[in-house]
Formats: sequence, C-alpha cells, structure tokens
Amino acid sequence: MMIFEKKSAGHGPAVAAASAGALALILAALAMLGPFSVDTYLPAFPDIQRSLGATALEVQQTLTAYMFSFAVMILWHGALSDAFGRRSIILVSLAVFAVASLACAAVHSVEYLWVFRMLQGISAGAGVVIGRAIIRDLFEGAEAERMLSLVTMIFSISPAIAPIIGGWIVILSNWRTIFLCLFVYTCLLLWICYRKLPETLAPARRTDFNPASLWHNYREIFSSPLFQLKAGAVAFNFSGLFLYVAAAPVLITQHLGLGADQFGWMFIPSVAGIFLGALAANRMAGRAGGGLQVLIGFGLLMISGLCNVGYHVFFPPALPWTVAPLFLYTMGMSMVAPGLTLLVLDLFPHIRGTVASCQSFTMTLLSAFVAGVVAPFLSHSVLWLAAGQFGFALTGLVLWQLGRMVKKSQLSKQ
Repeated sequence: MMIFEKKSAGHGPAVAAASAGALALILAALAMLGPFSVDTYLPAFPDIQRSLGATALEVQQTLTAYMFSFAVMILWHGALSDAFGRRSIILVSLAVFAVASLACAAVHSVEYLWVFRMLQGISAGAGVVIGRAIIRDLFEGAEAERMLSLVTMIFSISPAIAPIIGGWIVILSNWRTIFLCLFVYTCLLLWICYRKLPETLAPARRTDFNPASLWHNYREIFSSPLFQLKAGAVAFNFSGLFLYVAAAPVLITQHLGLGADQFGWMFIPSVAGIFLGALAANRMAGRAGGGLQVLIGFGLLMISGLCNVGYHVFFPPALPWTVAPLFLYTMGMSMVAPGLTLLVLDLFPHIRGTVASCQSFTMTLLSAFVAGVVAPFLSHSVLWLAAGQFGFALTGLVLWQLGRMVKKSQLSKQ
C-alpha cells in the first residue's frame, strides 16, 4: 500500500509508518460512530417506548438530544485538535463515548436516556471532524479529494447495515443490546487508534487555546460569506437525506407497512447512492473541473427531487418507487460534498481543524432542527417528505451558485 510521503516530513515517523489505505479504514471507522449512534437504534423506538414507559415523542427526543449536543460540541473538536493535536482528542472522545454507550444500556427511565444520549452526542463527532483535518494535513488537491471520497466509500456501508443490525438485535434480543454493541465497537476502535492512528499536527503548527484566539477564529470563519454559502450548500444537501433518516420509523412502519427488520428498504438504496457518488468523485478528482463535478451532482439531486415529488402527487407510497429516488439523491449529494468540503477547509488553511468543526456544526445544527421540528411536521405525508427533501436540495443549489458569484466578485476586485 501507498506510504505517506505528502507533507509527512514535519509530522514524525508515526505518519510515515502508516499506509493510506489503513488510515482511510481508521477514519471511516471513526466516522461510522455517528450513523451507528443514530441509525442502529431507530428500529428500536417502539421497544424503547414500551420498556421505559415513555411516549413516542419522548423517545423521538432522545434523537434530538443527541443531535443538539453533537452540534454544540462539534464546534469545539476541531479547535481542540488545532491546539492539542489530532490524536489525543480522538482518544479522549472515544473513551467518553464508550462510557456513555454503557450507561445508555443500563438506564431505566427516558430522562436518563436523554442525558446519556447527550453525552454520546458530545463525544461522537470528534472522528468525523478531525478526520477531515487529518486528510488535509497530509494531502493536497486531487489527492485530498480522492482520500476524502475513499473514506466516504468505506464509511457509506454504515448507514445501510446499522438499521438492519438494529432491527435484528431488537428481534433477537432487546434495545439495550444495541448500546452494548456500540460499547464493544468503541472499545475496539479506541484500542486500534491508540496503536495505529498517527499524529499529523506537529507541535510547532498548533494554535493557542485561549478565549481571545478562539473568539477571533470563530468570528473570522462565521463572518465569511463564502464559508456560509459553501458550508450551507453541503448542510442543506445532507439535511435532505437526514429528513428521511429522522422520519424512517414512521415512513417504514406506517406509510410502507414494514417491520423493524425491514429498514434496509430505505437505507440500502441510500447507501448505494452514497458509495457510487463517492466512487465517481474519486475517479473524477483531478480529471474534471471541480465545478463540473458539483454541477453533475446537483443535477442528480434535482432529478431525484422532481421524480420523488412527481410520483407521490399521483400515487400512494409503495415499494420500490417511494425509496428509489433516494439512490439518485444520495449519489448527487456524495458527488457534491468532497469538492465543496475541501473548498471550505481551504478558506482558512491555518486553522483547518476549527473550520472543519464550524462546517460540521452548521450541518449538524440544521440536522438537529430537521430531526426535532421538520421531520415530525412532514412525516404524516410521504408527499410532504418528498417536497421537503427537494426544497433542501434546491436551497443547496442556490447557495452554491451564490458562492460562485461571491468568489468571482472577490477575484474581480483584486
């Protein structure tokens, strides 16, 4: 396998000892914590409701509690890694997540489940945020885009297998076993990262972690129109998918009349699209203009949205037509994301970890709003869900186009 040579001289022998393929596997496994934390327990909602004597809304709020705490803490993971190094923050976050998962398996009230889901949310985002910074520490240009899409390809299996595994666990055991499995997975990942994950940010390149420095960095990032537009485009595209993820228990069991072990009907086409979109992005990196790749991706998003809305205007929910458009949607989303993500990270190259945190914060905060407000409001109708997803994608397209206009305006003034 290819050995790290790009930009590795300043990062010590640990970086040179690891291969790109191994690093991609580790970063993908870290990124999987998020989908495993959300998608695996979705089929268990009715079981949790019965076991804890909770209402359906109270169980739904366990997802909202996770998403909001995830969004708040994800704002700090990158800044912490810029100051204290990538590896140490990942190791501490994994340890916290393991403890929280074990606690979730042991709770006997929905209120305690809210608390420990929040603790999971606080720690789950470190891998995905810092992983992007690690990639950008080591690779540039097309190589960085290929690496990012490779991680996406490996990571993409998790949203497909997570709800299927969760459904079977609920049938064979109970919802507590889901969190015990998360505990075992996290402990294994902690051991692997301790042994194999390299530190990619040399002490000389680290930033100060103090209020004045942090305030300056966050203000600089969030006040940037280009950051807001480009990061917003990625966030709205993802929220179109997350709308269906959050509404999956209602869509699958009520609208489509399927069981807890049949969530794969929705997640398999979604993940197939993510994988193929990431593969296309990987193959196109360096061979086609980034703008063309993003344009093709948005074209797929628009086609998916129009087909989804058009079908449900005239026909009731049915397999496979209700879930088929998700394949095109996620394929387009996956083609758009790598190029736009790298453009966002390169807006402030001296604080990439903090930028990655801010981008993830934008995406996750919007997703939390979708889970807590938009999905419950739209999930009574599959047509409304389809229209909501199309609206999110259309907003992403508008933000991308506005970002291009702002960039051209800035260049013309130089």
